[in-house]
Amino acid sequence: MEQPDWAAPLGNAYESALAFLTGLPTRPVGARTSDLDLQSGLGGPLPETPEDPRKVIEMLAAAAEPGLVATPSGRFFGFVVGGSSPAALAADWLTSAWDQNAGLYALGPAAATVEQVAGGWLAELLGLPADVSVGFVTGVQMANFTALAAARHEMLARVGWNVEADGLTGAPRLRVLAGRQRHDTIDRALRFLGVGTNAIVPVDVDDQGRMRPAALRAGLREESGPMIVCAQVGNVNTGAIDPVREICDVAHEAGAWVHVDGAFGLWAGASPRLRPLVAGVNLADSWATDAHKWLNVPYDSGLVFCANPEAHRAAMGVRASYLIHGADSERDALDYNPEFSRRARGFPVYAAIRALGRAGIAELVERCCALARRFADRLGDDDGVEVLNDVVLNQVLVRLHAADGDHDGHTRRMVQQLQREGICWMSGTTWRGQTAMRISVSNWSTDEADVDRSVEAILRCARAATGSPRGHELPASAAGHAATHSLP
Repeated sequence: MEQPDWAAPLGNAYESALAFLTGLPTRPVGARTSDLDLQSGLGGPLPETPEDPRKVIEMLAAAAEPGLVATPSGRFFGFVVGGSSPAALAADWLTSAWDQNAGLYALGPAAATVEQVAGGWLAELLGLPADVSVGFVTGVQMANFTALAAARHEMLARVGWNVEADGLTGAPRLRVLAGRQRHDTIDRALRFLGVGTNAIVPVDVDDQGRMRPAALRAGLREESGPMIVCAQVGNVNTGAIDPVREICDVAHEAGAWVHVDGAFGLWAGASPRLRPLVAGVNLADSWATDAHKWLNVPYDSGLVFCANPEAHRAAMGVRASYLIHGADSERDALDYNPEFSRRARGFPVYAAIRALGRAGIAELVERCCALARRFADRLGDDDGVEVLNDVVLNQVLVRLHAADGDHDGHTRRMVQQLQREGICWMSGTTWRGQTAMRISVSNWSTDEADVDRSVEAILRCARAATGSPRGHELPASAAGHAATHSLP
């Protein structure tokens, strides 16, 4: 067989990727096409004959380009979506080229070792116990699933039930106590696990979405049998953090397992300044977070940690005669996540940590939080804007006031208009019955000028819609600015 031409298609891919990345500072943030146009450019009949790989890549890049959302942009504030730092992206390209199957040590010793090393670094960075087990999964959905599977195993084992062998039919009923403002991935994980959402006992929260320990204590007293408590570090709307130390004390006193959903907020533990916000997080039994959020590595990169490695392996591990299982010192990743074959997700995480170091990760997290505070301060100075949350991390909830009193409709329309305009991209949400604009700052490249330019766009759109006079002037440097942050 003739040797393939790697250089041409990879060269074209590199040029297209570089054009996209270097164009981010001036590119409209939202997609610029319709579904029909994308179908026209990318669709058509099933190809019958081979095509030149170089031309395939050229066609794909050209046809997909108008439908790309600039989520790596410094002015993308919709959802908690980070970008990809240069070192992490480069390592991800190597991951694709190396094409290692990271399920077994035998299939990828380097991939297995990198995960083991990076897992230890991550535990130290986030303030978790040094002996936790770590699984590299797709995202927090599967991290919550995996952690709750370990919790299900352990809590049922304590009452003499082997859930892996006997299933849930006839098992003692599990109860899961979680805040009323929990993330939907908790409910979905319980569905996947067969526990069901009716097992959830909602616990009252305060006005920022933080679980009330007194309400948890009362809830635990009313229940019996095996129990799991789900705490939250970083409310998806407000960024609020549950009082984890008190929750762990109350839950462990009742014999419950404590799981922490820390999709983005767990990274506060990497910052000396923000670490007090997550005091006591090390006392929990399992944790979930994302590396593709605040560590800014490419998708998909979730992380699950467990203080009970035996329960983790019991819930996830597998043995088969045809597999080559690693020796005691050789870590088989399939014992810690729900997949057999999978991408070697550890390489980009390893590269990101090495490129940033402890100090760089702390600075990245602290800068994003400071920029969220800048959003809140600048928008809150305007009479037509109300900031709905206490900005403790990177989340800002904004409500735009309308002269006719239709604040919900006005806010919703402004979110849609900003998405169409393309200067910045925010998402909408509902908080305590009110429509709000949700601003999430989690990209390594976002800077003050990105924030100022976005604030100017928000206020300009809002005033144009209401006919209000121009309010506070923003620095001239905000207009037309290109983000210039760099990483090591």
